[in-house]
Amino acid sequence: MKKVFSRLICMIACLLFYQLTQAQNTPITVEGNIRDAQKLPLVGVTISVKGKNTGTQSDANGHFKLQVKDAANAVLVFTYVGFTSHEEPVKGRAIVSVILEEDRKKLEEIVVVGYGAQKKKDVTGAISSVGTKAIQDVPVTNPQQALQGRAPGVEVINNSSKPGDEPQVRIRGSRSLSAGNDPLYVVDGIPYGGNLSDIGTGVIQSMDILKDASATAIYGSRGANGVVLITTQRGKVGKPVVSYSGSYGYVKQLGQTDMMNAAKYIEMRREANRTGGKYDDANQDASDKKIFNAVEYANIKKGTDVNWQDLMLSPGYQTNHGITVAGGSEKTKYTVGFGYFKDQGVLKLQSYERYNVNIGLDQQIGERVRVGASLLGAYSLRNGETYNGIDNALKMLPIAAPYDDKGNLITFPTGDSQQPNPLLDYVNNNRVELMKRFRIFASLFAEVEITDGLKYRLNVGPDIQNYNYGLFQGKNNTNLLIGGGDATASKGNAQTLAYTVENVVTYNKTFKKHTIGATGLYSVQRQNVDLSTTNVRGIPVETQQYYNLGQALNVTGVTSSLSSWTILSYMGRLNYGFDDRYLLTLTLRADGSSRFAPGKKWGYFPSVAAAWNITSESWAKNNRILDNLKLRASYGRIGNTGINPYATQGLLTRIPYSFSNKGALGFVPGDLRNPNLTWETTTSSDIGVDFGLFNGRITGVIEWYNQKTTDLLMPHLLPYSNGFNQVLENLGSSRNRGWEVGLSGTVIDNPKGFSWKMDVNFFRNRSEILSIGNGRTADVGNGWFVGQPTYVYYDYKKTGIWQVEDAKIAAKYNAKPGEIRLEDINGDSTIDAKDRQILGSPQPKWSAGTTQRFSYKGWELSIVAFARMGSTIKSDFYQNYNTLFGRYNNLNIDYNTPSNPTNDFPRPNVNQERPNNYQSLSYFDGSFFKIRNISLAYAFPDAWVKNMHMADFRVNVGVKQPLILAPYRQTWKGVDPEDVNVIGIDAPATWMLQFGINAKF
Repeated sequence: MKKVFSRLICMIACLLFYQLTQAQNTPITVEGNIRDAQKLPLVGVTISVKGKNTGTQSDANGHFKLQVKDAANAVLVFTYVGFTSHEEPVKGRAIVSVILEEDRKKLEEIVVVGYGAQKKKDVTGAISSVGTKAIQDVPVTNPQQALQGRAPGVEVINNSSKPGDEPQVRIRGSRSLSAGNDPLYVVDGIPYGGNLSDIGTGVIQSMDILKDASATAIYGSRGANGVVLITTQRGKVGKPVVSYSGSYGYVKQLGQTDMMNAAKYIEMRREANRTGGKYDDANQDASDKKIFNAVEYANIKKGTDVNWQDLMLSPGYQTNHGITVAGGSEKTKYTVGFGYFKDQGVLKLQSYERYNVNIGLDQQIGERVRVGASLLGAYSLRNGETYNGIDNALKMLPIAAPYDDKGNLITFPTGDSQQPNPLLDYVNNNRVELMKRFRIFASLFAEVEITDGLKYRLNVGPDIQNYNYGLFQGKNNTNLLIGGGDATASKGNAQTLAYTVENVVTYNKTFKKHTIGATGLYSVQRQNVDLSTTNVRGIPVETQQYYNLGQALNVTGVTSSLSSWTILSYMGRLNYGFDDRYLLTLTLRADGSSRFAPGKKWGYFPSVAAAWNITSESWAKNNRILDNLKLRASYGRIGNTGINPYATQGLLTRIPYSFSNKGALGFVPGDLRNPNLTWETTTSSDIGVDFGLFNGRITGVIEWYNQKTTDLLMPHLLPYSNGFNQVLENLGSSRNRGWEVGLSGTVIDNPKGFSWKMDVNFFRNRSEILSIGNGRTADVGNGWFVGQPTYVYYDYKKTGIWQVEDAKIAAKYNAKPGEIRLEDINGDSTIDAKDRQILGSPQPKWSAGTTQRFSYKGWELSIVAFARMGSTIKSDFYQNYNTLFGRYNNLNIDYNTPSNPTNDFPRPNVNQERPNNYQSLSYFDGSFFKIRNISLAYAFPDAWVKNMHMADFRVNVGVKQPLILAPYRQTWKGVDPEDVNVIGIDAPATWMLQFGINAKF
């Protein structure tokens, strides 16, 4: 009996051992939640099985799910930027949840610095970063818009709402007068020129802005205006993850230009004729017949009152879709994405459509070789790039009927040949304008680790661009109806071939407390642009549009050109650190540019930067309040090569002339040659403090900078008797200085789920012209004045309107009551050039931006706002649509009359096509505060997402530009004060209501 029992026990034990062995070898699904110390979910944490090639990432709720073999012995590794890596044994568990500890001060975060990356704690230059989350906070049509209000010292101004237009970007102000102030864009390590809208914003991982000389000198001649480093998304270790994002936005004009309705226009025209003594109020009907033509008079009797903006404008839309597949193993990482974007403007003939593809690949070969590639492809179609249909709509009289009794468009609704029906552009293809662009931009690299710490990297960046442009205007197009003539067409093509080849050697080594990093570079960048354009008039069959130019009656112009330039560069950078306390960076770059003449081609750009990590000192390490305190300073020189190729050579221009009473063609110099042109050079100083408080709850930066630019490339005006009116020379100097503050903080962090986080930035920049050469203090023609910003408004200053009681004083100025009163600066009773003065500048006194994020469980609300205060703007609306003589419609203004003695605007006058000194009416306070975007998102619960066989699913709704507070808008009835220099007459400003979804599988 005992033997039987013993055998039974032994059999059961063997059976249990077998089952245990089988259980260990059978894969199980392990899942759990990943949170930080405040119990908030962490999104995008990488979870991998130690020693294996399997892995995944946490979703929007911090949840993950992963199949694990040998669950009893497996170890999960959790890694996340800014947090300490954590290893957790599975021990056969099906649920594994962890809390990751935040790296003290978050100083291990990697920052892209150009030709490499550094830990944030080791950075000595002035660099601001905008990450994926900030980019996704707002709906943007191009990468530059994602920077607006997000980084101190970076100003992004939209100069148009026209689909496909790009904003202006200025980093720490404008310093050049003629050579350009745009920053250099670098995408995946390769300089990127041309239209940045070719890049779909959904593929961008981060943008780092280099601002001081230490950070930008590494790019030498192209870094004078700052550098924006764009990093695209790359594959990560883990199973393939399919991500989809889609949105649709309803777009409507932000507001209509406040023009007069029929009643107000009729009264304004009557008043204009009263002023001219041509209207008899005692016999109103007879007077109306005299001042209105038969068509206008008939429409007045019919009660015609047309809002032409309503007819021209209609709701537009924006739609944006992207799908990405990403994943990889320890050796191979990949990402493939496709995108589609369309922006249909509120003017029917304006739209922008883009197709994108992006491919990223990183491959480890053996232990020491790594290769990779990223490819960005774009094909876009832009309609109505130069179309400005709103101009004729604003001028059209409200008493003009657009259609006749049969419903046909009336060509000249008022009988005035200068006022064609603007709706004609919308029918019968009377106007067709299409720009097709194709671009392939690639970044290829191969990296070899020669020995421990020593690496060689080859970067190759081909860039191929091609555009095809066509413009057709039929004989019933409004432009031709005004000027008269047959149908016209233009056709243009351009091909740009560019490449960058870089050889980079890096060496990084740590010896006890000493850290050394060295970078050496040899690079070549070259660009070729081949351009041709043909213009014709007299298209025999208008359906041919611009596709058969050879059939036209006349060729009005043929041009073609080839332009190329090359930059050869050498660069060396040395980084030294001692005990994580003292940091030093030395940089020297030499650039040789083909744009300059022999003997002037090379420029040398050195910089030095030092930093002190105060909190790494032994006496500061146990500080419970101060997590991070770093003091840094930099000094260096950077250059600007922003002149056209061949500018130093002098170009020839063909001219016709008479030779022996016969026509002949000859050539004369078109530009005066100047072989002495050299680089604009900016010398920059920067002092900054980085800090963190309360275990990272508050982080920030304070910067002060001073930049002086010398050898400004600018035109020197010459007497016309020389045969040339100007020559390009290195003449003047300018200065930019200012300070910046950036703060990030967690205001509320409730363990129950509610949190409030914010980013705030504030900056103030002052640009000033120091000299303009030859001892001059002013160049009035160009609007340059020593001691003033690089762009100012120089004009007469309106002080009011001459009133009836001031008639005698007005007479001294040859003015009458009801006309504009100007400031007489010198009191000589004469308004002349001496009374012009600087009225202001587009440069604001200060700018600021903020992002507020509120979250509660699955809900998240974000608000993005920014402000510009103390600037001056010039509005073309108040100049072009304020004629007050009755031929065209007018802004709905408070004009002066004997019974309405206002000081705002002058009295209408039929004898003046425009009021005297009308340009003085155009200047306004440009200050504004904008809520740029409000977005509300909801992430669905894990259980719901799991039932749908998805990894993540969220929906969002947002409003773009819901609020603008500005004197120009609230006081003066303008629409949007945001513009580069002049509020132009173009596509109207818009707002958008957008709905979107994000899903991962």
